[in-house]
Amino acid sequence: MRKYSDKKNAQLQNYYKDRFYHAPHTKKFDVNESIFKQDYEVLKTQIEIINSFIELDFWVIEIKKEDNIKTLEMLKTLGYLSFTEASAIDFVAQKNGFEVFYQLLNLEKKLRVRIRTFVGVKERLQSVAHIFKGANWSEREIYDMFGIFIINHPNLKRILMPDDWYGHPLLKTYPLQGDEFAKWYEIDKIFGKEYREIVGEEQRDPGFVNDKDTLNFARLYHETPKGGASKEISFKQEYQEDDGVAFVKKVKRDQAKILEKRR
Repeated sequence: MRKYSDKKNAQLQNYYKDRFYHAPHTKKFDVNESIFKQDYEVLKTQIEIINSFIELDFWVIEIKKEDNIKTLEMLKTLGYLSFTEASAIDFVAQKNGFEVFYQLLNLEKKLRVRIRTFVGVKERLQSVAHIFKGANWSEREIYDMFGIFIINHPNLKRILMPDDWYGHPLLKTYPLQGDEFAKWYEIDKIFGKEYREIVGEEQRDPGFVNDKDTLNFARLYHETPKGGASKEISFKQEYQEDDGVAFVKKVKRDQAKILEKRR
């Protein structure tokens, strides 16, 4: 077990400083006044529905986590045969748990339904992969990214991260650029810890380009010898990675113009 360090980062900051700002909310409509009314009447006879409404043309159903299998089985008999998505939302800080949701599609009637349920921290959720095979990988992703344990799953293991990865990357407490373990993971795995100083830590920002680096990048139209001193350029520079696909230009740089407004 690695030494615990507090994972405070930008995800915990308030992005909106304006005290008058209010996040937009979508309108919710009564399910009894919609095309879903008949399906709703059938479903509520056997399932305890906590809440139900229409939002963005989706029929949204809130249920207890113990009823997820029965609910999806009933919806499948009602014509919602296509499983499209399943994921979770981290509400650990506010509610000490997660909101897990499933989305189904009725192809004949062109209707969509979202089933929501709450799963507390360290609680378990029943797998629905035996009802919809498409849920297999989605449930593995929920386990991998959020750490929610899905019981009775045929092959519950990580699907995106390595099997020995520490932590769950979609938790809001997870650092945006990874922690100490993430920083050195590939170096330690491929070369060994003794190569940390030789190779250096991983670059976690894929959009970063060092404009002074003439070892790994060639400056198009203002080339310098590999490893030579870089030239000071007053305008935005372009780059070409080693052995990369060459840029294709149809116009000449000295003939380019910047338009201040549309024509």
